[in-house]
Amino acid sequence: MKKGLLVLMIFAWFLSGRDYACGQVIYVGPAGNDMNPGTRLRPLATLEGARNRARELKAVNIKNNPIEIIILEGEYFLSEPLTLTHEDSGTPSTPVVYKSEPGKKPVFYGGLKLAGFERVNEKLWRMYLPEVARYGWNFEQLYVNGKRAVRARTPNEGFLFISDVAETVVEKGTGRAPELAVQKIFLDSAGAGIFNGMSRQEMERAVITFYHKWDNTRKPVYNYSPAEAAIYTLGTGMKPWNPLDKQTRYFVENYKGALDAPGEWFLEPTGNLYYVPRAGEDLWNSTFIVPVTDEFLVFKGNEATGKPVENIQFEGVAFKVSGYRMPEKGNEAAQAAAPVDAVVNLDFARNITFRDCEIAHTGKYAFWFRRACSNCNVVQSYMHDLGAGGVKIGETVIRSEKSEITNNIIVDNNIIRDAGHLFPCAVGIIIFNASDNKLTHNEIANLRYSGISVGWVWGYAESPSKRNIVEFNHIHHLGWGELCDMGGVYTLGASEGTRVANNLIHHIYSFDYGGWGLYTDEGSYGIIMENNLVYACKSSGFHQHYGKENIIRNNIFAFNIRAQLQATRVEEHRSFSFTNNIIYYDKGTLLSSNWHKINLVSDMNCFWDTRTEDIRFGDLSFSEWRRTGKDRNSIIADPLFRDPTQYDFRFRNNSVIRKIKFEPFDYSQAGVFGSDEWKIMAEPDPEMLMKFEKVVERSEAVRVGHQ
Repeated sequence: MKKGLLVLMIFAWFLSGRDYACGQVIYVGPAGNDMNPGTRLRPLATLEGARNRARELKAVNIKNNPIEIIILEGEYFLSEPLTLTHEDSGTPSTPVVYKSEPGKKPVFYGGLKLAGFERVNEKLWRMYLPEVARYGWNFEQLYVNGKRAVRARTPNEGFLFISDVAETVVEKGTGRAPELAVQKIFLDSAGAGIFNGMSRQEMERAVITFYHKWDNTRKPVYNYSPAEAAIYTLGTGMKPWNPLDKQTRYFVENYKGALDAPGEWFLEPTGNLYYVPRAGEDLWNSTFIVPVTDEFLVFKGNEATGKPVENIQFEGVAFKVSGYRMPEKGNEAAQAAAPVDAVVNLDFARNITFRDCEIAHTGKYAFWFRRACSNCNVVQSYMHDLGAGGVKIGETVIRSEKSEITNNIIVDNNIIRDAGHLFPCAVGIIIFNASDNKLTHNEIANLRYSGISVGWVWGYAESPSKRNIVEFNHIHHLGWGELCDMGGVYTLGASEGTRVANNLIHHIYSFDYGGWGLYTDEGSYGIIMENNLVYACKSSGFHQHYGKENIIRNNIFAFNIRAQLQATRVEEHRSFSFTNNIIYYDKGTLLSSNWHKINLVSDMNCFWDTRTEDIRFGDLSFSEWRRTGKDRNSIIADPLFRDPTQYDFRFRNNSVIRKIKFEPFDYSQAGVFGSDEWKIMAEPDPEMLMKFEKVVERSEAVRVGHQ
């Protein structure tokens, strides 16, 4: 088509579209058609259609105004992700904007609605899907009435324990873990009962998920030995630093015999889909959606030329229901579910913004700013019911070209909660190898692992993760007694210029060891942690595994359960300085592990144990501790909080804290800001809070009973 004819066609569209003011506004509607001109009265039908129309507009050099793609309210269904490339870029002054109308929020579903359920009995519904039997169609998630249903599992809640494990290495390879191995996993009696009743075909479809330390492993079952009550799994050898062992817990899913609890479902290879309704659900008014795509948006700049996809914005749009299918050999253990990608993936992307968006009901992470991304933003968006975590920044590899190391990503004023449904080891927000990013004013809650993780180099080797800012986040109710070795804010490696400040962190509870508020792990150094309020964490409020030259100052650590402060590895260099902090507690010990042995500067702190003034610093009294050169100007005194039993850590007066030069900070500023509606949305669900408290109470009662 000649350029002149294309101009005439676009001009005709403008004349036919007098229901909008600017020639660079494109409308998309749920009843639209991609052959329409894209006006409000005759909108397009799809994001692909709008993207292609925007390309046509740019082809005739209409650049006076930004291109706005207005998405009208309603439901849209995606069969594949929208891919945006350099060709779809705007400019800094004329970006391409995909947006809803004010006050509206159109929803894009990466799934298919099902219809045709029938009642088998009062406790079981069923429908037939011929595509499953005829074409092998399969899915691993189901959403009913806007809620994630549970693929039939045993036990329905909690876990079973393995009794032992033996591994046969088939191919060692050159890495720390064998390239190929067979694991023989001996089950407890309850687990043996599951597999004793299975046919061979059922066993081959079953999936077993292991919880071990900070990781999860998901595997199909290769074989079962009734005589030894042992299953066999096949794949990469166990990691020597985190193998399966007698503390490993598991559950088994995807077999019909487990279909016994409200909210559970099971899909037979014959095409019969079964569902056990929850209380109050009605067969005729229920909505069933299964995922058909595992991504919503792909931003893909040109790797060969380095030309980015850039200057694109999404505003006021919701993306819901995406899938995840386990690979044939399963999912090997991986910290933070690092290999799992997102429903919005970006590479070679610049100046991309998501504002007031929603990501929900996913099989994976929400966003991943992966390779060569810069100056991108996720602002005031709602991420919930996630298969993995919220936002990933950077790559797990370190690029030799510095221009390809992701930087300057802002994640501000978001709600990230109810995550880790498929990958419990996922993180709310994680920065891998990336620099100069800002994570601020986010609400992060109800995950099974860490809230925020920064850095991806273990030990003291050079790391590109510099000058990252973690401020004013509200991080709470993590762990749930399921995994270990986690923190509200977790750091790794060389992190010069990184600041963790003004965060509110509380209620973190691990399965065994771990469950810390602030956690500087292997090789963390060059980090400032200040003005944080940390309370009600299991193992301690602050823990440094090992690192150097970190500064921990002007924080409040209160009511942590087992201990208040912890440090593990003794090294010759100065591990950290610990000054101007308040430590307030009524249970557990003050110090744990090797705090009293490491090389640290500790001074101008206030310690208060509500049970006694005879506070022990390891095996030393306060006076003996001071004679070692530590805390010479620190005090044992009540800091005079207003109502600490109700977690009100404001001060009745400043007479005590002035003695240690503590500077009061307003921890109420942590978390989201903006409209009352947005702040109310961020408030935790009371039922969730009660469930968490019961988990802690049960676990602590068991611990006391074993002492």
